[in-house]
Amino acid sequence: MFQQILNPTGSLFASWLLALVPVIILLVLLAVFKLSAWISVLLGAIVTFILAVAVWGMPLSTGIRAYIYGSLTGIWAVDWITFWGVMLFNSLTLTGVFDHFRRWLTAQGTADVRAQTMLFAWAFGALLEGLVGFGYPWAFVAPILIALGIPDLDAIRVAAIANNAPVSYGALGVPIIALAAVTGLPILALSASVAHIVVVLALLPPWVLIYLVSGRTGLRDGWPLAVVGSLGYIAGQYPVAVYLGPYLPDVTGSIVCFAALLVLLKFWRPKTVLGYGGKPVDAAAAALSNAPHGLSRAQVFRAWLPFIVLIVVVVLWTGPWSPLPKIVWLKLAVTAGSSIRPGTQVSAVFAFAPFIGGTAIFAAWLITTLLIGMKPAQYAEAFRRTWHQMWGALLVGVFIFGLAYIFNFSGMAASLAEGFSKIGVAFIVVAPILGWIGVALSGSNTSTNAMFGFFQVTVGRLLGFPTLLLPSLNSVGAEVGKPVAPQTASVGVSTSRFVRNEGEVIRHNMGWTFIMLLYLIIIGVGFYVFAPGLMTLAGGG
Repeated sequence: MFQQILNPTGSLFASWLLALVPVIILLVLLAVFKLSAWISVLLGAIVTFILAVAVWGMPLSTGIRAYIYGSLTGIWAVDWITFWGVMLFNSLTLTGVFDHFRRWLTAQGTADVRAQTMLFAWAFGALLEGLVGFGYPWAFVAPILIALGIPDLDAIRVAAIANNAPVSYGALGVPIIALAAVTGLPILALSASVAHIVVVLALLPPWVLIYLVSGRTGLRDGWPLAVVGSLGYIAGQYPVAVYLGPYLPDVTGSIVCFAALLVLLKFWRPKTVLGYGGKPVDAAAAALSNAPHGLSRAQVFRAWLPFIVLIVVVVLWTGPWSPLPKIVWLKLAVTAGSSIRPGTQVSAVFAFAPFIGGTAIFAAWLITTLLIGMKPAQYAEAFRRTWHQMWGALLVGVFIFGLAYIFNFSGMAASLAEGFSKIGVAFIVVAPILGWIGVALSGSNTSTNAMFGFFQVTVGRLLGFPTLLLPSLNSVGAEVGKPVAPQTASVGVSTSRFVRNEGEVIRHNMGWTFIMLLYLIIIGVGFYVFAPGLMTLAGGG
């Protein structure tokens, strides 16, 4: 069995610098040379493999197996979910069901820009993130906000800031699934630990959103929208994340948020109807904006049906009561002796479990298309459109997991962790910052968790942190960095006049991401000092 080497150069600082090379390579390729994500990650994987063999002494044949097992995990644990999630979204778009849902939702709002922002940017954005992710909430929400009178650049910023809290559970939970795959930690425990942090994080963005669209004037009598919007999302998201896992928290959070906001607007409205910038809206314009949706009850039911099917199928299929995700037909693994914890092993594992969450999403998609009467030509077009949109992201899933498996298996992650552990307890501040940096580089919470997840766990063990705390802060740190991720921005601006001008959008978003990052650091310190038990695995650690 291959034994990892903690300090292959004889100098901890030199070993630490060499272990940073894959991260630096990704930074240079993505930020300086602006290569596509899949090409950057492929080149990064090649460099990582060479270093693992030449410096850390990883056997070539064993390393090839570890890389293959990582790539297979990327395909089956991540790509299998994201593909069918986007297929579902494209199917709803092609059949007009999604447009009916959007029209129904638009008609429920008022002319007040604060209510519109909470309904469309916060609740609707969370639904889009939960289904698809990858910048699509910006792309769909921003045009709605622009049509409601918010200037282009500000509308994109509102859509981006609203997209913070849902990201860890985006694309039907893929970031946390990736985190569980590379760390070996229980997926339900990680889903719960991230939820504990997000439940506090989600209290702030609605206040920021209302301030951004209406200023202090809008906050003075619009604060109930912020309270109900945040608590509504939390009420739907938190129990699902804690007790059922990472697949549906955004979907249920957004639906409960919709319901809570619509109930609030039935019984309470702001005293003054405000437009963008906190300017009052005259009565005639307000009446004109509240046009009926023109849909029959059958059309409204058909618009809601896919979300009902998705929730029912995934809950029954993946919940703790279901034996399906636990069925494993094939398990492949290579092991190495850990350099950090003598006497223990580090494994690179691929487990083929045919009935995992991605298969549940496929089943939900198939049932939905049959119920909404999708035509054969629309099936073909949905597949063509999804493949066109997703092939690059699917390749990223293959290469980033291969890279991450080699990074962890060879001992490079352990050497990097050993160097960072010299920071001591102050690393609690660094952990979310690394998540923020990771998503700014890769554009993906999933990739960030794959790259840094095991490393964060290792640092935590070296420093005696609760096991779940640092990887959870890594994931949520990636959430708050999403508004400045170039690849997310490139998708997000695709429906605006800022196509190929992502830099201006990122600069416009930057300041608020620093505020959210500081807030997250305070949250992380709070959990470490006051509630470490919530970040501890059952049985200790």
